[in-house]
Amino acid sequence: MNSTSPLASRHHPSGLNSTFHGDGLVFADYMAQSRQMITAARKKLHDNYAAHELDKIIDGNAPFELKPISPLTTSQNVTGQNITKQTKPYKRGVLLTHGLSDSPYFMHYLGEFFQQQGFRVMAILLPGHGTQPGDLLDVTWREWARAINYGTEQLAAEADEIYLAGFSAGGTLSIYQSLIDERIRGLFLFSPALQISSLAAYANLHKLFSWAVPAQKWINISPDINIYKYESLPKNAAAQMYTLTQEVQRRVQDRAPTLPIFTAVSMQDSTVFTPATLTFMACLQNPSNKLVLYATGTKNPAPDFPAAQLEWMQSALPEQKILSSAHTALTLPAEDTYFGAHGSYANCLHYFPHNMEKYEACRNNHDACWLGETTKENMQVGLLRRLMVNPHFEALKVSMKKFIDTLPN
Repeated sequence: MNSTSPLASRHHPSGLNSTFHGDGLVFADYMAQSRQMITAARKKLHDNYAAHELDKIIDGNAPFELKPISPLTTSQNVTGQNITKQTKPYKRGVLLTHGLSDSPYFMHYLGEFFQQQGFRVMAILLPGHGTQPGDLLDVTWREWARAINYGTEQLAAEADEIYLAGFSAGGTLSIYQSLIDERIRGLFLFSPALQISSLAAYANLHKLFSWAVPAQKWINISPDINIYKYESLPKNAAAQMYTLTQEVQRRVQDRAPTLPIFTAVSMQDSTVFTPATLTFMACLQNPSNKLVLYATGTKNPAPDFPAAQLEWMQSALPEQKILSSAHTALTLPAEDTYFGAHGSYANCLHYFPHNMEKYEACRNNHDACWLGETTKENMQVGLLRRLMVNPHFEALKVSMKKFIDTLPN
């Protein structure tokens, strides 16, 4: 932890965003309220934003919705005397939930995919996110769960079939919602956080002394130059994630999900424990389940997993200087203009602040960098940027389409 770095205004709560405020609002009003909150918080931090830059920041961090280009419809199904009709405007809807320290920006491309598949799409903003890192100091995972429950209710008002799609912490929250809500018909999980470091269980012990040393509330204190994702992370966020994963594991042990689940995960993931995801998927019984696994090497990384449900993708692409996939690299395509190889942002936080020379070189010299997860092996190859995009994104969409085609009509 960089506990010697000075705290700034962004490392304190804004007072606007530690709890969920959407209850009772229709989704359009919730989106408008969220945009107002993000605007107020960001302007308070930076009053010198150019108007077009602030608009971009708000658009990327705000919840959003999409209506299907060609809505799916349910024809009448007659079984004996039973007739099932579509009762709501849309046959299928999907709720998108981003990850810890992230924003809905990371879900936009997935949203467009689901829109093209005929889904009604809604994407929420988890409390504590989208404004400033200090808003994660006091948030609880129960507030995140309130947000996803709200989104589910809003979607259920418009669609007969409800699906949940989540990245990292959003995947964990999606599983949790599916375990307490029988309306959920299926899950799409991307780098789900089913197990994180056990040290997170003790993250909030800082409260014994951080009143005197406020920097001790933080795992890392970083520049926060990323406009769509916090770089600084408080210990409370890790503690809340640990509690959430324990709650989900307890519920899964009591009653494993039976609904169809699509999961994409990287074997080279330095944020979550991928074997926990493999164990979770292996214990499920639905024949439609699908696991897309990004891995390096020439051997099947999950030989005990049912072959019919496994799709293994080679994540090392030496011709593109990609050493492996990464936790952060599943939901965005390579052409993303902010996180892509030639985008505006480079993830070099693994060098900050202990090696500022490499940090600056990593940020400013794309041609000198390898791309991949921040594993010990990858770090030894040379100057490394953490991969933020998925070079196999088009193939991922094909895999999701095949999964969707197996869902009951």
